[in-house]
Amino acid sequence: MSPPLEGLRVIDFTRVLAGPLCTKTLLDLGAQVTKIEPPSGDVGRAGFPLIGDMSVYYIQQNAGKRNVSIDLNYEEAREIVKRMCDTADIIVENFRPGTLDRFGLGYEQVRARNPRVIYASLSGYGQNTSWSNRPAFAPTVQAESGLTDIVEQHFGDALTEPRNDACSHADVYTGMQGVIGILAALQHRNQTGEGQHVDVAMAATMLAVNERLGAQLSGVDTEGEPTILSATDSHIYALPNGVRITIASSPVFTPMFIRYCAMMRRNDIRSDPRFATALLRRRNLKLLLAEIQAWLATFENLEDLQTQISEAGLALGVIRSTSEFADMDWVSEWGALVDVDDRSGGSLRMPGPPWHFSSCTLPGPGVPGFQGEQNESVLRDEGIGEHTIAELKARRILLSRRNPFGSFD
Repeated sequence: MSPPLEGLRVIDFTRVLAGPLCTKTLLDLGAQVTKIEPPSGDVGRAGFPLIGDMSVYYIQQNAGKRNVSIDLNYEEAREIVKRMCDTADIIVENFRPGTLDRFGLGYEQVRARNPRVIYASLSGYGQNTSWSNRPAFAPTVQAESGLTDIVEQHFGDALTEPRNDACSHADVYTGMQGVIGILAALQHRNQTGEGQHVDVAMAATMLAVNERLGAQLSGVDTEGEPTILSATDSHIYALPNGVRITIASSPVFTPMFIRYCAMMRRNDIRSDPRFATALLRRRNLKLLLAEIQAWLATFENLEDLQTQISEAGLALGVIRSTSEFADMDWVSEWGALVDVDDRSGGSLRMPGPPWHFSSCTLPGPGVPGFQGEQNESVLRDEGIGEHTIAELKARRILLSRRNPFGSFD
């Protein structure tokens, strides 16, 4: 069966992460995506490591997209890209607000020619706010919107120095929220025939995905009890064989403390005055964790421990590296990783689709394009003649190169 978004045409003006992840997700669902790169190229192409002349970082977010590299400072180039937008179902951009308007490719300008278009703009603080023109990168938006503070508060004295999170949550979540907004707008178009602008703000996204937000803003003193059921306050323990695990709950949280005591068959701990309240358990946490660690040491194998923890209604997870998890049987069973051509004669393992559809077959991962690799074929599809294409290449309006640090072909 056809993939869910087969037949939809996407014009991708995005770069780095939030936008490319959004359009890659649409591609994974079956849409045709044509990426428009400026002469300077997508900054993501410079991400290390490189395999030959291709960035692994770039491959992950852009494999399978058709690639056109064209200089929009020229009127001829702008007219070609406008023609492409005339027949697009979806346009996605993540420039600073107003950037594409200067090229005649902003939402209102495109809508005047293509009223059915779904035009998604991903930015730090939205298109029309007092912060619209602020530069926005994942670490800065995470700092502004509370995530960095949560990380510091959560780890407390365990951090030897203030640290940012290692992952670009604001970019990734915004890309996914962009997909959700686009799919909702497509459904609205199916009902009304009208396109619309989808404005997605990274800062608003970070508030939306913060499951602690309601508790944080309530002003309620929990008297030492962890918020949001304590799963994110889980501790890490070491088994006698050196394997490290986490149990998805904190024994500080009163309902979980009761479960821990029952799981360990330790009514004496439950009645111990040092652990009578959440505040006392926090004060004596090292002692409490030592009791749990001693109990864990009585198990000879992980399977028996898993069984007893599951009987208590809790979940155990082994601390693994990404590489270790990638080699687990489950990953191949699901198809969670796929092999993608690295353009140097080999392949790389990349994330596969996180969905299984009962009535749709998803496309393969596709091949990552070098900058401008599909210039000629895409323009031919748009009805541009060979003479015009040759002239655009000769005038260096239509550009291509393999190495992100090299010269144009």
